Amino acid sequence: MKAVVWNGPEKMAIEEVPEPRVEAGTLVVRPDAAGICGSEVEGYLGKMGNRTPPLVMGHEFAGTVVEVGEGVDEGLVGRVVAVNPLASDETCRLCRAGLTNLCPARTLIGIHHPGGFAEKVRVPARNAYPLPEGLADAARVGALAEPLANGVHVVRLGTAGEEPVEHAVVIGAGTIGLMCLQAAVLSGIPNVYAVEPHAARREAAIGLGAHAAYASSEEAWEALRGISDGLGADLVLDAVGATATRRGAIGLLRPGGRAVMVGLHDDETSLGFHGVVRGQIRVQGSYAYTAEDYEEALGWLVEGQAGIGALPPVLPLEEGPSAFKDLVRGPSAQIKVFLSGASGA
Repeated sequence: MKAVVWNGPEKMAIEEVPEPRVEAGTLVVRPDAAGICGSEVEGYLGKMGNRTPPLVMGHEFAGTVVEVGEGVDEGLVGRVVAVNPLASDETCRLCRAGLTNLCPARTLIGIHHPGGFAEKVRVPARNAYPLPEGLADAARVGALAEPLANGVHVVRLGTAGEEPVEHAVVIGAGTIGLMCLQAAVLSGIPNVYAVEPHAARREAAIGLGAHAAYASSEEAWEALRGISDGLGADLVLDAVGATATRRGAIGLLRPGGRAVMVGLHDDETSLGFHGVVRGQIRVQGSYAYTAEDYEEALGWLVEGQAGIGALPPVLPLEEGPSAFKDLVRGPSAQIKVFLSGASGA
């Protein structure tokens, strides 16, 4: 079968790879829509140490079940399912505490196992969520559940505790940023703002629920000063992860505020910590999501409460290598790129 294979920094090609073999407790899915994640673009450049070539990436996907293994409901064949690519051992101390996303034995389809940029992929049956029959654009909707689950998790971390969050800022209006923004709005935070230099993406943020969108952290700070008694934001979510955005996140916070970091653009960042200490700022990392986060995200998408606006067409796998080259050039008005090896997808 065909797959998009990453063979090292900026080396990607369409290749023939072995078809997945169904096993007990698993099923084989034909990905009808697989989204390219920002972390995969960084991986394509060789900046992600958790990806080892040769690798078939693709962890944001949904598709049609074509085969099921022993112990799996045969009625799933032909159904469109959304796939949670994250699996944990469910037995370690962290899993028992509900921190399944931090399980030391966790694996991710598209990193530790062949992913969705292929004509077929094997999936644990418990990680496949059947989508309602008749749901419009089901595969593309289902493929957005993974990034939105990240947003759900980020907001849950950012709002944990007794202090109410009145003003929240999301830095970055790419896919993850827009998902964080919508999760913040849907969680009930009364004022949610976006910071994004790209004009079309600022418009997208407004269309998806942001109360205002600013071109820079400096512009956002000037606005926040007038509406927060000069204090700043209660919560900032950095969905970019560049040195400048991490510093900007800290600078936007009021004393006692919290910054949650989910973006992975830069590995190392130097921060001035005098302000962090004197302002009693909390800096929190956020990795992936739990099954509960994924299920809430999928529910919002199916109900039409969240999304990315107009869904772009699904590109054939053959366009995968060129799509990655285009994405490396920087942000564009298009929020998400989907690939599929399914004919007519």
